[in-house]
Amino acid sequence: MASPPRHLLPLLLLLALLGTSSAAAPGVIRLPRAGACAAPADPAVYDRPVIGIVTHPGDGAAGRIDNGTSTSYIGASYVKFVEAGGARVIPLIYNEPDERLLEKLSLVNGVLFTGGSVKRGPYFETIKKVFQYVLDKNDAGVPFPLFAQCLGFELVSMIVSKDNNILESFHASDQASTLQFPNYSSLQGSVFGRFHPDLIKKLSTSCLVMQNHKYGISPKRLRENDALSSFFKILTISPDENGEVYVSTVEAQKYPITCTQWHPEKAIFEWRKPMIPHSEDAVQVTQNFANYFISQARKSPNRPPADKVLDNLIYNYIPTFSGKTSKSFELVYLFS
Repeated sequence: MASPPRHLLPLLLLLALLGTSSAAAPGVIRLPRAGACAAPADPAVYDRPVIGIVTHPGDGAAGRIDNGTSTSYIGASYVKFVEAGGARVIPLIYNEPDERLLEKLSLVNGVLFTGGSVKRGPYFETIKKVFQYVLDKNDAGVPFPLFAQCLGFELVSMIVSKDNNILESFHASDQASTLQFPNYSSLQGSVFGRFHPDLIKKLSTSCLVMQNHKYGISPKRLRENDALSSFFKILTISPDENGEVYVSTVEAQKYPITCTQWHPEKAIFEWRKPMIPHSEDAVQVTQNFANYFISQARKSPNRPPADKVLDNLIYNYIPTFSGKTSKSFELVYLFS
């Protein structure tokens, strides 16, 4: 069949869009009418998830931006990481009153613990409270995920083991590394279950992830600690600069809790350290982790009031450019 004259195509397409033609003209693609898209297939999946990120004491720049004793911060890369997965962020300011912390927790669908250095005092006590909240929610049958990175993983290890001296020293500061998989069968159902096999192979042979820590826990110590070994399963291990092996990724056996000793957010959003991998493969690793974490948050049945969420979103704060003063962050959100 011959195609219609070229000069008539715009008119025919317009008629098809307006739905005024009784039959599809030759060569014209009929588009669905407005409102024809079906509702979400699973109403239990929440497509407007909100994540609470616990702030860390300080300004993220060793006091060079704000040295107030009550100041805390969130690196903007953590916020962007959450947004990359399709969620928004409410800051959980660690030194706010407990009732305010609980109010904000009632508005979120999951929590993220960031990297940092502080392992004691009011900050550690807040982390313990939030961690217990995560456990209580899930024990009550309410899906509520936690993603803990670097310091966050270390603090969770201390809490679960009930041993503040459980951590060991490692030399993995400013180091890109591989991820080694001791048991590929354990990856099914985990965050790595959604990775393409080629990317799994690249993770084990190429330095695609960023490590920046002085402490961690060895596979031997984790396995020998009854509390940790019954709580976590080891997904990956990594070597430090001296070849000493530490646990780099774990997942809880019974909870939607994933912990990494490395920093997935940095591959896309941080540029201060020259060893941060920025390859397309490294970016894909970050995106897969963000997607997985937020997919867990989408299972939360919490539907917080929109106005309450808007009042508490991190968008109510202005990020500060810290790239010229901080060794770790391009942007930080400050709270005081």
